[in-house]
Amino acid sequence: MSEVTVSRSWQEELMSLVEDTGVRYNGDAIGISNSALEAKRSEFIVGEQDGESAESESLKDQVKGFSKAWGEMVLELGKGCKDIVQQNLLTEDSYIVQKLRGPMAKVSGRLRFLNEYLPEDRDPFHAWSVICIVFLIAFAVLNVNNEHDRSGSLVKKVYIHPPSATHIQLLDGRNMSYHEQGVPRDRARYSLIAPHGFLSSRLAGIPGVRGSLLEEFGLRLITYDLPGFGESDPHPKRNLHSSALDMMQLANALGINDKFWVLGFSSGAIHAWAALKYIPNQIAGAAMFAPMVNPYESSMTKDEMSRTWEKWTRRRKLMYYLARRFPKFLSHFYRRSILSGKHGQIDKWLSLSLGKRDKALVEAPKFEEFWHRDVEESVRQLSLRPFIEEAGLLVSDWGFKLADLQLQKKCPGKGFFHWLNFMYSQTECELTGFLGPVHIWQGMDDLVVPPPMTDYVARVLPNAAVHKLPDEGHFSYFFFCNECHRQILSTLFGSPQGPVSSTSESQAVVYTEESHSDSFGEAES
Repeated sequence: MSEVTVSRSWQEELMSLVEDTGVRYNGDAIGISNSALEAKRSEFIVGEQDGESAESESLKDQVKGFSKAWGEMVLELGKGCKDIVQQNLLTEDSYIVQKLRGPMAKVSGRLRFLNEYLPEDRDPFHAWSVICIVFLIAFAVLNVNNEHDRSGSLVKKVYIHPPSATHIQLLDGRNMSYHEQGVPRDRARYSLIAPHGFLSSRLAGIPGVRGSLLEEFGLRLITYDLPGFGESDPHPKRNLHSSALDMMQLANALGINDKFWVLGFSSGAIHAWAALKYIPNQIAGAAMFAPMVNPYESSMTKDEMSRTWEKWTRRRKLMYYLARRFPKFLSHFYRRSILSGKHGQIDKWLSLSLGKRDKALVEAPKFEEFWHRDVEESVRQLSLRPFIEEAGLLVSDWGFKLADLQLQKKCPGKGFFHWLNFMYSQTECELTGFLGPVHIWQGMDDLVVPPPMTDYVARVLPNAAVHKLPDEGHFSYFFFCNECHRQILSTLFGSPQGPVSSTSESQAVVYTEESHSDSFGEAES
């Protein structure tokens, strides 16, 4: 068979390698076939229709697409930054890792106990990462809400008044400022010292009490600024024991020779409890109004503790936790509230829940005026330290239990030799605890110091007299209630007898001088 060879021109060879576009070259001119022209025209019409459909895309779809693309870009950027950090900063030889490895290991060791609260099937690293992110988001939301509250109404600025207190100098050289109400020292039948609580000052005392009522009972009311509050100098190492000693020195400096009463309201009660423990021989009795105790007290039952904590706001629970575990973190909250230079509502600043009567009271102009003046005196020194210390004293180890104040007999130790010594020496059992009366007033609608907390006090101090007040809150019975104040003083001191008369005082002075002269004569003989 013979092969047939067909020769092609170079134009035909080139056309065989590409798709037929309808272009024909005949050697003289270039032309486009009608079929190719129609195909191109149909493609153009279809493309134009597609453009019209793209133009008709909704705004929602465009935003959705943009957000998706933006999210992908941010994700890729994060991955890139993560890779850069891991490759350059988190290697074993990096300067940052070498410097932070030791401190981070110590912090991790101290916080390892928190892993016990996590589920067993959860990786601690991922779990705490999520917890930290949620905490930061919640913290940002709280800050936004605070800004909204402050911008919604006119805020009164804090005014620091000129110094006006009377001072004494303590044994360690510190100055303590105090304030007196009622009858003077030489006519006082009873003396009552009232330490203040958190975010308060010597100006608190018994809010709204009348001077005529104090004179009717012959009462000398003394209030003072705790260390670092008001015009009192700070204490370098403050605790409840030093607080009781400060109170004793104040009483001695003001000429209180007999025993005196102590009054504790709310968180100020911790200093009254300390006085009953450390200087019981100088205390005649105690008056407690919604007294606070350590909310982490181990001797509280689960029921008492749960019924107490459930009444508090989440923010207040957080503040107690920070005061107990991380007290330095409180400075951020205090700078934005009590040391912000502006006044605020008491329930917002102290994270309080208020009952019906308390809400009505705190909205009254007289309470607002008192509250603002007391806060201005409390923050006079513009220092965070006393507030952080006071918050820590409440939730830390007090150094004693409330049960230690219960009156009980302490006899010689067990064993034959102790018994033999007891029989031959005729040693009597010693009474320990606080011997004087303790009165507690508790509002049954109190959400600041809930009634279960007082139930705990009554359980460990069965000799204390508890006065339960139906429908009363935390402030409503103690603040600006003339009839309530009269009932309180009548319960403590009985019928009013007025101040000590000058005649009886002169007789007492003569009797004392005669006694001293007789003793001196006997000594000479």
